[in-house]
Parts: sequence; structure tokens; C-alpha cells
Amino acid sequence: MAKKEDKTNVMRLLEQKGIAYQSYAVDNMTTNAREVAKTLGAPPEHLYKTLVTVGKSGEHYVFMVPAENELDLKKAAKAVGEKSIEMLPQKQLLPLTGYIHGGCSPIGMKKQFLTTIHCNAKQAEHIFFSAGKIGRQVCLPPQQLEKMLLLQYQDIIK
Repeated sequence: MAKKEDKTNVMRLLEQKGIAYQSYAVDNMTTNAREVAKTLGAPPEHLYKTLVTVGKSGEHYVFMVPAENELDLKKAAKAVGEKSIEMLPQKQLLPLTGYIHGGCSPIGMKKQFLTTIHCNAKQAEHIFFSAGKIGRQVCLPPQQLEKMLLLQYQDIIK
């Protein structure tokens, strides 16, 4: 666990739910998924990024995909029952979620949105994702996210 002064809201929320996690600090200049995974000592496919989208209906959706992969917008739209979706413009991310680009976590957003995680995560022992600040990661079994989020698993990558 991180020192108290190092905790992010994500970590506090996990602790409130009694969910064990590991936290990691990564050099803020390291943005390449392979470099981050190497620093964490993790396979790159276990490092997930959090993406926020808006559907044709105006609803917002969160997607978690392996950091080296790209979200397939058609598969993603189908997964959430939308005709189409697009990435949320960066300037809208902070007001909508409370997070900045590069530090967005599926946990602790201002409002809870349906979160779809790529189906490979279901078989992973644990995954890494943003702890809500650039350079901070948490690691936990993906099934634990089900206690925190409205979560579904789907094939959503290209």
C-alpha cells in the first residue's frame, strides 16, 4: 500500500470497499506502454488504459483496453447498444470525470458510467490501470472491479 500522503482518491475508494491492491509510481515522462509495463515488471497486455466516449444518444461510456491496443469504435458501440460512439474531446474529460488526460481511472469519476473492459482481462490474474494521477498505477484482480463499477467484458479492440 502507498503511504497515506501518496494516496489517490482511487486508492481511498478501493480501501473503503475493502479491496486489496498494489500501487506503483512510474516516471511521469514514461508514456510508452511497453516502458511502463517494463518498469512495473508486468506483461504489456496486463497494462490497461481508460478511455471515455460519447454515444450518438449523448450518453457517456468508459472503456478499458490493453494499453498497446486501440479501441474499435464499431465494436465498442455495439457493446453498449449505440449506433455509433466517438472519443470524448479532451477538453471535456476533466469537467465530466474529474480526471485529466493521462491520469483517467475508471474508479472515482464524478458520475458512474457503464464500463466495458476488453474480454481478455477476465482471464488475467491481475491488471494495472491508472490510480487517478499521471504516473500512478494500481494493480488488482479485474474481478474486483465488479465491486466498484457497472462493468461488462466484451471484445472491443482492433
